[in-house]
Amino acid sequence: MGKHLTFILGGARSGKSSYAQQMIESSGQSATFVATATASDEEMAARILAHQASRSSIWTTLEAPLSVGAAIAQAQPAAWVLLDCLTLLANNVLFSLPEPVELDVYQAAMDREVAGLLAAYRDHPGHWVIVSNEVGLGLVPPYPLGRLYRDVLGRANQQLAAAADSVLFMVAGIPMRVKG
Repeated sequence: MGKHLTFILGGARSGKSSYAQQMIESSGQSATFVATATASDEEMAARILAHQASRSSIWTTLEAPLSVGAAIAQAQPAAWVLLDCLTLLANNVLFSLPEPVELDVYQAAMDREVAGLLAAYRDHPGHWVIVSNEVGLGLVPPYPLGRLYRDVLGRANQQLAAAADSVLFMVAGIPMRVKG
């Protein structure tokens, strides 16, 4: 099989990350875990440590809260790349912008991130898995910044799903094939 881009969507705690990690670990090949999370508080720091502890020795961790495509392009290539997750990348982009955040500015910044990711994927020799939350199934956020975030992440999800070779939707730990 040639290189392959898998995009995994689902709700919070749907099993996206665990499934992606297990899929890659079953290959036994080298893997880069691209972490977009930042330890903004003690609880998040504990989550990050737990995630790191759950990964086997095949993994190298690359911390990249922004400019993720460029960071991956500069890293030592591995057989697999797991970006976990696009949801936090969209959050990082949003909070890097000056307030008040305008839709077109946020959308352009997120479009640059997605374009950078896809360019890095094209130039990378390995298989990629990108994880993101599906934000189109819940309630409309009651505040403007939440609606802005949902709209921009939703568009980014659509761009990556269109570019992906396969798309999986996770429900209660069970993958459902949407594409590929």
